[in-house]
Amino acid sequence: MTAPEGPLVIGVDSSTQSTKALVVDSATGEVVAHGQAPHTVTGSDGARESDPEQWWRALTDALQQCGPAAGRAAAIAVGGQQHGLVTLDAAGRPVRPAMLWNDVRSAPQSERLIGQLGAGTWAERTGGPPGPAMTVTKWAWLLENEPDAARATAAVRLPHDYLTERLTGRGTTDRGDASGTGWWATRTEKYDEEILLLAGLSPDLLPEVAGPSEAAGTVRALPGLPLAPGTLVAPGTGDNAAAALGLGLRPGRPVLSLGTSGTVYAVSRQRPVDPSGTVSGFADARGDWLPLACTLNCTLAVDRIAALLHLDREAVETGGGSVVLPFLGGERTPHLPHAAGLMYGLRHDTTGGQLLQAAYDGAVYALLAALGRVLDEDADPGAPLLLIGGGAQGAAWRETVRRLSGRPVQVPVAKELVALGAAAQAAGLLLGEDATGVARRWDTARGPQYAPLAVDEPALHRIGATLSEAGTLLRGKEHRE
Repeated sequence: MTAPEGPLVIGVDSSTQSTKALVVDSATGEVVAHGQAPHTVTGSDGARESDPEQWWRALTDALQQCGPAAGRAAAIAVGGQQHGLVTLDAAGRPVRPAMLWNDVRSAPQSERLIGQLGAGTWAERTGGPPGPAMTVTKWAWLLENEPDAARATAAVRLPHDYLTERLTGRGTTDRGDASGTGWWATRTEKYDEEILLLAGLSPDLLPEVAGPSEAAGTVRALPGLPLAPGTLVAPGTGDNAAAALGLGLRPGRPVLSLGTSGTVYAVSRQRPVDPSGTVSGFADARGDWLPLACTLNCTLAVDRIAALLHLDREAVETGGGSVVLPFLGGERTPHLPHAAGLMYGLRHDTTGGQLLQAAYDGAVYALLAALGRVLDEDADPGAPLLLIGGGAQGAAWRETVRRLSGRPVQVPVAKELVALGAAAQAAGLLLGEDATGVARRWDTARGPQYAPLAVDEPALHRIGATLSEAGTLLRGKEHRE
């Protein structure tokens, strides 16, 4: 490895499954060291939880794997999974395991909160009504179901806030991640006191919201942490906002992310407002907006169906008229928190490969249905979809997106875009540059393009009709009784 041309910075991606750390040359974007450590997720029947302490251990482990380069870094930023509810006691210890973004137990609280203010009011204040993923609904669930834990809570944090605070000793978040809580108003860019009162949450429990060019603090001297005390700590952000930074994303350029969850988003100059809840009206990490639609069931769900069929994930076959809606853990888009997976239209000659292709189609359909609502009216309809996440490396995912969207697809060569985006934020703060400009200088979006295919209209019609006709069945048992 050649000597770095600029100061070293660290970008962290603390996701549902693991923590990854990259040490990056701020001048070139070259990754000079990396580390990764796993997380454990527990829960069933809609519950998804993790112990925040393991995130800290995983961060320390990942940084130690980076070797001496970590100790030479001048700045660090953390990108983390959005929406998770982290409750801390007066000593800063977790009161209980964190409720993760894909924990849907708070669906009843979501419905109650929306009913109390009205979907239109929620959208005007916060960008959209609070679905079960949003932190405000999880806090409402905790108040109702574990009041002792709520009373013991002295601080409420998001996953990336928790790690940043462990590094600095200071409670700080950023506008991008705060906009996914449901209690930070995108209209005023402040915590909404009426919503906090409605949710039974004191603003004194919440972190300060740092601006895009403000530091969260500096690294403390901590046992086992291989960072130099005094290292600059950027505010960090949520994972999707970090990936947008990592791509150097310009307004109007659509991104389709295929991971455990699926997301479609684009940077916008206009504050998004969607009373339907299809599009989340998020802020981005640098002063613009990040309208985003998210599905709970993406690569993990399709891989599970492949396993049930005893097929390799790439063993898809064309043809057939079946529909598979892989809503194995409830669904966020469309709003079906109690749904289960559904197969429809099987015939004697239906093959396993056709069913697997139908599962890919069902997963991609929900994301593409939201694409038009994510993009501004003046966005280029022929611009390639930037395809990222683990699924982007699979031919079956790429071909499904091309066949159902009718758009060209570009797959960036750069990997670990959340961590790269966090590194770009750290570099921007350190060097006094715009983080997206740093990422564009690193040329992170570079990658092969795939020409558009003719849109498979029959497949789109089948899926849409099945979603419409399944109705009560997909809404779940709770809505039928």
